Amino acid sequence: MKIIVTVISSFCLVSSLAAQGANPKTNWMNNCMQCHGPDGSANTSMGKALNAKDLTSAQIQSSFNDAQAAAAIKDGVNKDGMTKMIAFGGRLTDDEIKALVAYVRTLKK
Repeated sequence: MKIIVTVISSFCLVSSLAAQGANPKTNWMNNCMQCHGPDGSANTSMGKALNAKDLTSAQIQSSFNDAQAAAAIKDGVNKDGMTKMIAFGGRLTDDEIKALVAYVRTLKK
């Protein structure tokens, strides 16, 4: 009986963690780091090619609000007919996007 309770409890814990999704730093590393870099400075070859925003800059961070950041992550960014940032709305939940925006705010120096 104890084994059954332990297995059920473990399943519930894993299910609740899966429902929460990956933590924001993991999402950053998996989805954003290629262009924005590990620290958010966009000092990567892809970031330079796409003129990605340096998210460590207080000036850049003040140029958008959280809703705009969430929309950019969810819907992507297109400028002059070119995709500057792909949309992550199909990969990330709204809660993961909100957490990622909060994580981006921690990158400001």
